[in-house]
Amino acid sequence: MSNQASDRLKQNAEKIMGMWEKRARDEVSASTHQDSLVLQDSLPLYLNQLVDELSNRILRTSARITADEVESTRIGKLHGHERAGYADYSMSHLIFEYHILRQVIFQVLEEEAPLEVQDRDIIIGSIEQAVNDAATQFSETLRDIQELFMVTLTHDLRGPLNVVKMGAHLTLRRLERGDTHIDVATRMISAVNRLDSMIQNLLDASRLRAGQSLKMEFEECDLEVLVQEVVEDLSFAYGERFVIVCDAEIRIYCSCKELRRVIENLAINAVKYGAPSRPITLTLQPTERQISLTIHNEGEPITLDAQSILFQQFRRTIAAEEQTGWGLGLFLAKSITEAHQGTLEVESGEGKGTSFIIKLPKVLL
Repeated sequence: MSNQASDRLKQNAEKIMGMWEKRARDEVSASTHQDSLVLQDSLPLYLNQLVDELSNRILRTSARITADEVESTRIGKLHGHERAGYADYSMSHLIFEYHILRQVIFQVLEEEAPLEVQDRDIIIGSIEQAVNDAATQFSETLRDIQELFMVTLTHDLRGPLNVVKMGAHLTLRRLERGDTHIDVATRMISAVNRLDSMIQNLLDASRLRAGQSLKMEFEECDLEVLVQEVVEDLSFAYGERFVIVCDAEIRIYCSCKELRRVIENLAINAVKYGAPSRPITLTLQPTERQISLTIHNEGEPITLDAQSILFQQFRRTIAAEEQTGWGLGLFLAKSITEAHQGTLEVESGEGKGTSFIIKLPKVLL
């Protein structure tokens, strides 16, 4: 390796950036609305780093090599971070920019004579690493932006939603028994509650994707009473379809609020996807070490393919595509159950219906 490639790159850096920008504006649609400084952003820093990588005037100690790698990664991530902030840019645009830069660098540096093989390998390896670093940071920054947007949106929705809910409750209190508007007010409250639940699901899913845990307050709870309360609430909206099977008092240390969400979600799913007008059975069974709650509905079974994605966030089975919701209910139900050191499983088969089985330890460690 000689210093020729390094010197030529340093001397022609501005020319390379000019040629790159012209091609980027012609070939990368997302670049159209950006001014020159914004479009080029961190790429001149990258060229300066590449000049050092090609030079043999710098003593390549292990400390220097490590420092160069850190700086190269920093520059690549800087480029990815900046691009993620522009609404027009996609991952493919970002990668294509680097492809253009590689072509322009070779075009300029080989105008007079071909590069040595070692120099070409250094340039190719450097750009490949830069693409990887930029793409990784692009994805992370875009995820953070989306998370912030989701949290902000759901937070802002809560205010007007609470006003509607309070107004509907006040209206319901003022109506006299037998008034035909009672049913309208009741349906409004039910719809608002569903919206509130969807918003809470979005917030909780955002926390889980960000690596945070759900906020839970654990206390002693009578599980049979909790199930009965859930069934009473759901019977108001879905009718007397629910059957509770329990032979003994079952007490457990848990987050009653979050466990209620799990039971409600699974029971409502049984209503949505089970055979109409057929009973939905909630069976509580204690054993020596654990407690199981099985929520069973009759009807068409869930296929094995559908079962494989059932608990993934934002994934919906074919049968669920026409239903409202985010596709987060089962994902959160499983996450909450696992936070209780329990498991959530599904069993479904032709002629057997579908059962979601919650298994919880009697004593949480």
